[in-house]
Amino acid sequence: MFSIKFSTVLIPILLPAILSTPPVSRAQSAPAVSDKSRPEKVIIDTDIGDDIDDAFAVALALRSPELEILGITTTFGDTETRAKLLDRFLAEVGRPDIPVATGAPSAAKSTFTQRRYAEAGHFSKPSHPDAVAFLLEQILRNPGQITLIAIGPLMNVGAAIDKDPATFRKLKRIIMMGGCIKRGYGDLGFGPPAPAQPEWNILNDIPSAQKLFAAGVPLFVMPLDATQLKLDEVKRAFLFSQGTPITDALTLLYHQWGQETPTLFDPMTIAFLVNPTLCPVQPMHIRVDEKGFTLSDSGSPSAHNPPNAQVCLDSNPDAFHRFLLPRLATH
Repeated sequence: MFSIKFSTVLIPILLPAILSTPPVSRAQSAPAVSDKSRPEKVIIDTDIGDDIDDAFAVALALRSPELEILGITTTFGDTETRAKLLDRFLAEVGRPDIPVATGAPSAAKSTFTQRRYAEAGHFSKPSHPDAVAFLLEQILRNPGQITLIAIGPLMNVGAAIDKDPATFRKLKRIIMMGGCIKRGYGDLGFGPPAPAQPEWNILNDIPSAQKLFAAGVPLFVMPLDATQLKLDEVKRAFLFSQGTPITDALTLLYHQWGQETPTLFDPMTIAFLVNPTLCPVQPMHIRVDEKGFTLSDSGSPSAHNPPNAQVCLDSNPDAFHRFLLPRLATH
């Protein structure tokens, strides 16, 4: 952890370099996709409470005026406690009006690191609507207008497809963090390459992932290849010293998470929605095999395997953090 001397002396020296040095690419200067008169309607489906990147993704969405958050649904494991975490987070940052819905609970395969925050009793609502029913109802109310942000295992997605595939296809699009095409966990683009492997969100509900890639909804995929984005000590110290409701909540959740350097997989979905040049995509045909690998057809897609997803295989971490940090730090 950084010391008082580090945070008070080095941050004023290093932060100008973070926020003012010209970026390597032109991604940050490109026009944002959501530069429209009306905000983009979104629903976020999350397994918030285990890793810390979900909280950063929700925070980024809240700090993005280009988005209208219709609701947040919880998936995987203890979905009710995840909903309580969101109740508190949203209330503390001044957005208790955003509905929170719970998916069906499932066997816990991970550690709920931020449970104390969720169970502290602050702002918890007595009940939450069903996630699948909420999602389908919102789609029917806003056909062709909703972008679903999927940043957890795909239980709710698969259940919605099973329950009402015709309504599900009325989504405008889905932007998901999931899959691994070429670069596995730990491959940051320098050093020895890590081979492709099953990614967590896909692996924990393979049948639902298979249904999603066959659903016929426009699908944008942010896999491990483009989302292993490290929030280093200097950036953390800058954010956690801002003293805003959002940065204070993120600081507390970070400390309960209990590790040192977060990997911000999930926030790339929000960043891409607001500014797609931050993670350029290409058309691919993706299939999910029985082991959870996301496999792409080699060469040009054939007539029998037309593209079913737009996939980002590379991103610029510098441009991403230049987008993220000022938004989260805004008072």
